[in-house]
Amino acid sequence: MARILVVDDEMDICEILKFNLENNGYMVDTANSGEEALALPLDSYDLFLLDVMMDDMSGFSLATQIRKVQGCAATPIIFITAKTGENDVLTGFNLGADDYICKPFRVSEVLVRVKAVLRRNANVQPEVVSYDNIVFGELVLNPETKRTYIAGVDIALTKKEFEVLYMLMRKPGRVYSRDEILSRVWPDDVNVLARSIDVNMARLRKKLGVYANNIVSRSGYGYCFVTDVN
Repeated sequence: MARILVVDDEMDICEILKFNLENNGYMVDTANSGEEALALPLDSYDLFLLDVMMDDMSGFSLATQIRKVQGCAATPIIFITAKTGENDVLTGFNLGADDYICKPFRVSEVLVRVKAVLRRNANVQPEVVSYDNIVFGELVLNPETKRTYIAGVDIALTKKEFEVLYMLMRKPGRVYSRDEILSRVWPDDVNVLARSIDVNMARLRKKLGVYANNIVSRSGYGYCFVTDVN
């Protein structure tokens, strides 16, 4: 699980980023100054999100100090700042930044860029942090052991089949488009086509037996798991 340090002298921004990043499976710590950040075990983080315009120590200065810490020479850094001038952006990248996000920002944009930077640098992906079983009738998914059971019998899903079913069952009724399923379950496989999802769904349904009809195709939209089958 990727661990991220957010450094910004605006506490509200720290809390917003922490809340949304944690909801997407990351472990997040915050600091409200460069000095506070430098007191933390910096080599334990997989990514730094740094504001630039902070009192006493700027984000640029903090990045320079981070790079001197053993184990942090290659840790990705994303600057989030209102300093949008060309020279500021160039300074950020010259300091070894992996990305530069301008304020005001959209949280969705930050999440996308964080995921992209982590994937490029260390292939670190957010994980499911809850290991509670997902249960519907006699259908049970165990996210810790990655096993699926029907009436106590292991139905031996493939890795991709388990990930698809787990995604659908976590939010019953929520429709996922084919492209969305591809991006979540096959993020790095450019050879998998959107229509291939239909083939995988057919195989999954066959293995689910009496629960096959709980996976529903919404024409023109995608797939969902329903709890009431007419």
